[in-house]
Amino acid sequence: MSLSGCITALVTPFKGARLDIAGLRKNVRFQLKNRVNGLLVNGSTGEAPNLSSGEWERALAAVVAEVHGRVKVIAGAGTNSTARSIRQAKRAAALGPDALLVVAPYYNKPTQEGLYRHFRAIAEAVELPIIVYNIPPRSVVNILPATIERMAKDCDNIVAVKEASGSLDQSSDIIQRCGNRVTVLSGDDSLTLPILSVGGKGVISVVSNIAPLDVAKMIEHHRAGKVELAAGMHRRLFPLIKTMFIETNPTPVKAAMNMLNMAAGEPRLPLVPPSENSLKAIRQALIDYGLPAGSAGHDRNPSENFGSCPKRSSE
Repeated sequence: MSLSGCITALVTPFKGARLDIAGLRKNVRFQLKNRVNGLLVNGSTGEAPNLSSGEWERALAAVVAEVHGRVKVIAGAGTNSTARSIRQAKRAAALGPDALLVVAPYYNKPTQEGLYRHFRAIAEAVELPIIVYNIPPRSVVNILPATIERMAKDCDNIVAVKEASGSLDQSSDIIQRCGNRVTVLSGDDSLTLPILSVGGKGVISVVSNIAPLDVAKMIEHHRAGKVELAAGMHRRLFPLIKTMFIETNPTPVKAAMNMLNMAAGEPRLPLVPPSENSLKAIRQALIDYGLPAGSAGHDRNPSENFGSCPKRSSE
């Protein structure tokens, strides 16, 4: 299956202590209007570890229903236990997504052999395509390119990797080893264009929660050979991207969405809202980018009023 382009890692919106399903569906509609190629629900940006079992299922079911086959829906379905990950993958599969995102098992710190057996066990338990999520800063372990290659050879439904090691060398090594057998997707917004340049196919993006059209267009420009246009969009997105990671994801992007009157709410403990200094930086980054966050309680809703930043002559 094709897993490429701009895939937005959706936040999970809350109203107070409750899951905001209506807000989630509204955010999905905003994404669909702005040329994204896919949506990830219940990932780390969606605070999956902080969702109850029922909330996890309701969020996934709502996204699948709202999308209704228009783009790919990917369900986050990984834990640090192989047995629990298999159960979660089966639960996700029953709700109708197109693929699963399975994170490296955090905290346990398995060897490369342990990682291989973990992902192989999950792949054998479900038929859906699997995206391996390599994120050493959160999982403590780095899934090496040789291990990705071994998984791909032995498991037909391991089809992609969300590469968030921060190493362009690692992305290049995976592509060199696996060719078209494994799709490499950037797991770091700031490295999307560099990873595209070495053969990656897209990004699972955080910043596209608020600027989906620009992320999608950057990738489209690169695919069309309009390298300078893509590079210009990367440079313009870069300060906004960096600000979205000024504190632990997804707290900055949720704050930005709140400033834009999008459905987000506050993160759940142990995550907390950004500090006052970070909030000032987030608001300024939105203003600098051209998004309508000039004052608290702004009445413009990006879901209804525009698809990205104002048009620029370079595009």
